[in-house]
Amino acid sequence: MAIKLVYACQAMQTMANSMEGTGVHIRQINWKTFRDGYPDLIIPDVHEIRGNDVVFLASMENPRNIFEQLSVIYAMPRYGARSLTIVLPYFPTATKDRVDEEGEIVTAKTLARMFSATPLSMHGPARLVIFDIHALQERFYFDDTVVPHMASAIHLLKEQLALQDGPDDIAIAFPDEGAWKRFHRFFEGYPQIICHKVRQGDKRIVTIKEGDPRDCHVVIVDDLVMTGGTLDECTKVCFAAGAKKVSAFVTHAVFPQESWKHFVKDKLDNFWITDSCPDTVRAINHVHPFKLLPLADTIRRDILITS
Repeated sequence: MAIKLVYACQAMQTMANSMEGTGVHIRQINWKTFRDGYPDLIIPDVHEIRGNDVVFLASMENPRNIFEQLSVIYAMPRYGARSLTIVLPYFPTATKDRVDEEGEIVTAKTLARMFSATPLSMHGPARLVIFDIHALQERFYFDDTVVPHMASAIHLLKEQLALQDGPDDIAIAFPDEGAWKRFHRFFEGYPQIICHKVRQGDKRIVTIKEGDPRDCHVVIVDDLVMTGGTLDECTKVCFAAGAKKVSAFVTHAVFPQESWKHFVKDKLDNFWITDSCPDTVRAINHVHPFKLLPLADTIRRDILITS
């Protein structure tokens, strides 16, 4: 009977360790480097892979780690994996999904090509699990040699909303129409607010297009945050329009160059994030207003056990 062997990159090893249980066995990879900096990788007990289902937890928020992880991913089918599932919670090039002017490079397509080069396992194409990808059409960037599976972490937020004081006063806000299109179906029954964003040079001008935040606990929902400029402006306009509290949720807390520090003294009541970007989670380390909603149980229950 096939078992599930779970491997992980170094950044995701803690998450992997928390998934040990019936039918799921955590295994290690020796992530070493040669003196020139190139990877020297070893899979101990590699004979276990043959005939079993393999899961690899990946994190590519740091581009320097892409090559070593792809090297391991490509090796798994060649060692006889019955099936291969790659869990990449955050697809890091997703914001570069189109060309606005000649000469720009669609790096989302480039990374999709790299995953599409994964060799077939005994049961066929690898499955690639991504949470709340920035643009849904990016699933079509992958060739038929890999099957993208689009998951969501929104249910983790909804569990938190049910625990809030005065849940009937909660309204869901979206920083732009793109976020509304992606997520509004998850929040039927909640009042909804749609903000409108216009860029003028380096400035973001945000206004409320639809909805009324007055006397509500407004929860701003989006797939990811970079510097947080848009989220900050959305927070300001909601307070200006009479919101009594404002919180935020993003699946992917990217926060390059420690831009998360901007929110430490912010007026947000809660800032819920997942651990899809483990480097950010380690840096924040339970700093208010950030609250971590781990993905491990979702991955284990919905992806490892039921698949």
